[in-house]
Amino acid sequence: MSVEDNKTMKRIAIFASGNGSNAENIVHYFSNNKHIEVALIITNNPSAYVLERAKKLGIKSLIFDKSAFSENDKILQKLKENDINWIILAGFLLKIPKNIIKSFSNKIINIHPSLLPKYGGKGMYGDRVHQAVIDAKEQESGITIHYVNDHYDEGKIIFQAKCIVDTNDSPEDLATKIHELEYKYFPKVIEESIS
Repeated sequence: MSVEDNKTMKRIAIFASGNGSNAENIVHYFSNNKHIEVALIITNNPSAYVLERAKKLGIKSLIFDKSAFSENDKILQKLKENDINWIILAGFLLKIPKNIIKSFSNKIINIHPSLLPKYGGKGMYGDRVHQAVIDAKEQESGITIHYVNDHYDEGKIIFQAKCIVDTNDSPEDLATKIHELEYKYFPKVIEESIS
């Protein structure tokens, strides 16, 4: 790779706390991209299945504890050491600390499983969101892809996609519909946002 190619290459770190299906989908999407590369997968959960996925995909991974994240610059240092330009949150449950937000201003993208501003905020993730949507008898839900700021789920919205909530949907049914939207749109929106 020439120096010129290296300058244009955008290196992504994916932060994930759980299964990692979105992370894997993103890695596959960019696997032959000459300008965008998933370089690192970071998790706060040592038993997260995303670590297995990273291993199988040949992506470097990093596990950290909460103090390394919120009380010092260890994670920020690791991001810099790995020449990371963008951070993608894919099912990541911790609030991003100010030092990382400041260093990656408008370069952190999150996906949320509802149509924000509805059903966002601290503690609103996964089936909790889907249950709240069903309990409120909403007729539609969807995904929101947004930039990350100092507040949970309040950053500028980049993209939303909708799905119908049927009257007999369980949280699992709704999760399946949401996952389909995530897999379809998240990598494309990342590509458009960082190209």
